[in-house]
Amino acid sequence: MNLNKVFLIGNLTRDPELRNLPSGAAVASFGMATNRVWKNQQGEKQEEVQFHNVVVFGRQAEIVNQYIAKGSLILVEGRIQTRSWDGKDGSKQYRTEIVAERIQFGPRSGQGGQREAFNAKPAAAKEELPEIDINEEEIKSEDLPF
Repeated sequence: MNLNKVFLIGNLTRDPELRNLPSGAAVASFGMATNRVWKNQQGEKQEEVQFHNVVVFGRQAEIVNQYIAKGSLILVEGRIQTRSWDGKDGSKQYRTEIVAERIQFGPRSGQGGQREAFNAKPAAAKEELPEIDINEEEIKSEDLPF
């Protein structure tokens, strides 16, 4: 059995771009960033950022274009796809992207028009989440917050 499934939670790096396919279907594309934080062997905090290209089709593309903008927190569920084409100079070009099947918007950050998702609490009731220090060799399921 094969599985191609991706879950990402991150922030948009640019506003969505909405286009229409020749069939008339809407397609939106945007970039998002995710990060990973860990401590190295010397105990120093390290951070790695990954950038992802995301595309979404149909009514979801229109909703994404309408309600989210650069900096918005979102959850994307989808699959990885690599497209290829011949460039203007005749060389083969490749682009790996996430084809979104489901998107949830994160909490509002004061920018008008964004919807609340992830069951966010009002700003006055927000709690600070504890940082979980997980040693890569000793990951235990009971330590994970989900």
